[in-house]
Amino acid sequence: MSDRFRITLAQLNPTVGDLAGNAAMARDAWEKGREAGADLVAMTEMFITGYNAQDLVRKPAFYTAAIEEVRKLAVDCAEGPALAVGGPWVEGTELYNAYFILKGGKIASTVLKHHLPNETVFDEVRIFDSGPLGGPYSVGNTRIGSPICEDAWHEDVAETLAETGAEFLLVPNGSPYYRGKFETRLNKMVARVIETGLPLIYLNMVGGQDDQVFDGGTFGLNPGGRLAFQMPLFDEEITHVDLERGSEGWRIVEGKEHPHPDDYEQDYRVMVQALRDYMGKTGFKKVLLGLSGGVDSAIVAAIASDALGPENVRCVMLPSEYTSPESLEDAEAVAKALGCHYDYVPISKGRAAITETLAPMFEGREPDLTEENIQSRLRGLLLMAMSNKFGEMLLTTGNKSEVAVGYATIYGDMAGGYNPIKDLYKTRVFETCRWRNANHRDWMMGPEGEVIPVRVIEKPPSAELRADQKDSDSLPDYPELDAILEILVDQNGSIADVVAAGFEREVARKVEKLIYISEYKRFQSAPGARLTKGAFWLDRRYPIANQWRDPS
Repeated sequence: MSDRFRITLAQLNPTVGDLAGNAAMARDAWEKGREAGADLVAMTEMFITGYNAQDLVRKPAFYTAAIEEVRKLAVDCAEGPALAVGGPWVEGTELYNAYFILKGGKIASTVLKHHLPNETVFDEVRIFDSGPLGGPYSVGNTRIGSPICEDAWHEDVAETLAETGAEFLLVPNGSPYYRGKFETRLNKMVARVIETGLPLIYLNMVGGQDDQVFDGGTFGLNPGGRLAFQMPLFDEEITHVDLERGSEGWRIVEGKEHPHPDDYEQDYRVMVQALRDYMGKTGFKKVLLGLSGGVDSAIVAAIASDALGPENVRCVMLPSEYTSPESLEDAEAVAKALGCHYDYVPISKGRAAITETLAPMFEGREPDLTEENIQSRLRGLLLMAMSNKFGEMLLTTGNKSEVAVGYATIYGDMAGGYNPIKDLYKTRVFETCRWRNANHRDWMMGPEGEVIPVRVIEKPPSAELRADQKDSDSLPDYPELDAILEILVDQNGSIADVVAAGFEREVARKVEKLIYISEYKRFQSAPGARLTKGAFWLDRRYPIANQWRDPS
């Protein structure tokens, strides 16, 4: 029996629906593994279809084509190492999330996912059937157990594999990022290693899919839970890992441990990667956005420049009589610092025309929020016209605080195809701007240095839709608002929890009401990068018509 086993780990970025392209990536990884003398080349969960494909996987024509692609891959990779790849599988009327072991030109073994996640962004109970608890598969004389993603978060699958002869565990994943997720993963996998006494390799994919970013960070653990190697977060990489068999069984040969950056850098990388992949996977190459001179549009411009390159970003200032001279200067300074195209398009004439058109109907009524929203909607109209004319996707720039309480104009500043900061509270927007000014990485396509002037970060936030307007006229100050939102939204807490944290009950009630009555706006809002388990979309699904309020 061989005392050494080499596994090639493919931490790659598949594209949902691109069956041929994903198969080509798997084939290329297999070739690299063959050149390196690998015994097994491993891809991630549902790699052939891309992940998370949601209801697309339930379409018979799609899953049939995916299975056929796996069979073709088996034929193409017949001479060389085994290839493990995730995809759908059908038996009778049941559809499974499967992991295929391809050897000798055919599907030699099929592992079926047992535990189907049905929380946060996952609806697998709705999509797939649960497979039975199974045993390990063989590659040469080595028996390997593969709990698929969620299966490794529970004791029974790994224990069954150990009891039926698995010599080490290879866990293929499609596990998306949220802040602090890696420590949760690591703790779960350490538990499986301690319970089974087996080495474990956790293989994760990378890349953006709609709101989600898969952050990679593939790692290996030896018995006792000792970290043997750790691949980079977010980067595509193919790594060859060796296991050696000794008197106590298999052990992973220790390799490089790539360090993890702090939360601010990880969040920023997610927002950049989410936009970059959303653009690349939907076919857009350029973006535009309204650049107001405020902090939100400034950080979105920086994210877009880092994701796509400044030459692919159009910044448009659309001033009214309420736009301050400082905002005009600040917007131009941001565009210049980033190196983006800058357009100046006043809205005064268009606003005057709309006001004149509506004057007979509005006669005798005092100006109110209606006139403020006309400005925002006119800007949205002009930006969408530019988007259509130039073929550039419009980015919307509302932070999570505004999205939560509806401090945005539907069909106005909410217009757009993607929102990079949708899950970033305003207080974190300020800190993220400071972080970006102080840091530059090789994955950023924008310039280094101070790209957001300090004045933009420090001036009081204002929508500038009326004279001397400040956000604090309508909302609690952002540190207070964000702390309340963290409790009500991210922690799913109650009014009593907010009061216990030291905030006034009436302020908490006001914020709660704003959250609930703004649901219809969020239902129509653009997708955006998911940074937390409390993101607005699949993580949090509330009714639009809802009269309940917390009585506590």
